[in-house]
Amino acid sequence: MAARIKNVSLLSQILIAFILAILAGIIFGPDIAVIQPLGDLFLRLIQFIIVPLIVSSLIAGVASTGSMETLGRIGGKTILYYVCTTFVAVTIGLIAASLFSPGTGVDISTSREVPDVTETDGVISILLNIIPTNPIESLSSGDILQIIFFAIFVGIGITMVGQKAEPVYRFFDGFAEIMYKITWMIMKLIPIGVFGLLAPIIGEYGLSVLMPLIKLISIVAVACIIHALVTYSIAVKAFANMNPFRFFKGIAPASLVAFSTQSSSGTLPVTIKCSEDNLGVSKKISSFVLPLGATINMDGTSLYLSIAALFTAQAYGVELSIIQILTIVLIGTLGSIGTAGVPGAGLVMLTLVLTTLNLPLEAIALIAGVDRFMDMFRTAVNITGDASGTVVINATERNLDEKDHTSDG
Repeated sequence: MAARIKNVSLLSQILIAFILAILAGIIFGPDIAVIQPLGDLFLRLIQFIIVPLIVSSLIAGVASTGSMETLGRIGGKTILYYVCTTFVAVTIGLIAASLFSPGTGVDISTSREVPDVTETDGVISILLNIIPTNPIESLSSGDILQIIFFAIFVGIGITMVGQKAEPVYRFFDGFAEIMYKITWMIMKLIPIGVFGLLAPIIGEYGLSVLMPLIKLISIVAVACIIHALVTYSIAVKAFANMNPFRFFKGIAPASLVAFSTQSSSGTLPVTIKCSEDNLGVSKKISSFVLPLGATINMDGTSLYLSIAALFTAQAYGVELSIIQILTIVLIGTLGSIGTAGVPGAGLVMLTLVLTTLNLPLEAIALIAGVDRFMDMFRTAVNITGDASGTVVINATERNLDEKDHTSDG
């Protein structure tokens, strides 16, 4: 009960910081940027723990499965679940953009400066780049996909070696517990970090930048909310028999942090804590499913890409064929695997979508001005989807364990 009260208190603190940040941004405008170092401090602390937390928890999580059969079962279900929810998200985005036509009537000005967006690799290159040629360099540069690949295979190696690798497993298991404790200390600063990150954004952009594209922002926001409330509610209720209200209340602190930081990877420590403490997910499941989800599960980003692609086509008066729409579905579903869980990564993926569809890249200049606001909603959906996946996988593994135990008896 005490832990539950503490969690509610943390949520209340974050909500208060969230409201105060919006008010401060509106009242003080650009001058509120003076508190930006508070947000930067929080982000640096989060970035400080991401790599060691992922490495230690993922290696310990994979090794703790005990067998390749169990690992394959959990991994297969995780990827299947995330691919299915991403497909649903892309579909919702396409329907929303088709019904409400956010690009119709928008004044396209090609004189705007197109932001410098790093070009995205093709699907084959993305898949090849998952394999690190130098794991130490990957750890140093923070390449999350390559780090996950490395950690999974170290965990697999520990499982295959067995007893002789027990000291290695105990080291990483103990290291993971240390990182959990450090994470717990950093979580105390969440309200300060939320205030320091959100207030300068509101102060800098204000409401004026939103007005020309308010329809696009509204459609992305509403579609994200619908996807979260409908898709994840059905998933946790149908597969885990969990009350959706309990689920959203339990993951709310992580969702608010994701909304403020626009970083799935940066929110990972909070997501792990909320999933284990509030939703009852075992460490064995959360330490494997959540780091994987923070990298390959981008429901909100995929939903945004489908809406942004149709917005561009509508703004430039381009009629998309059925093949092109199916291409959006394919890229949105599979392309999220290569999307980094950092702020602004959606714009990088958008270049891939627009280039594939032969749509003008100049639209990025228009969308970039309000991308930060849409990034808030899609990142919150991303980590909520990660949490729903770990709840579902945790429940299905528990059911299988109970069946096995019953048959043995």
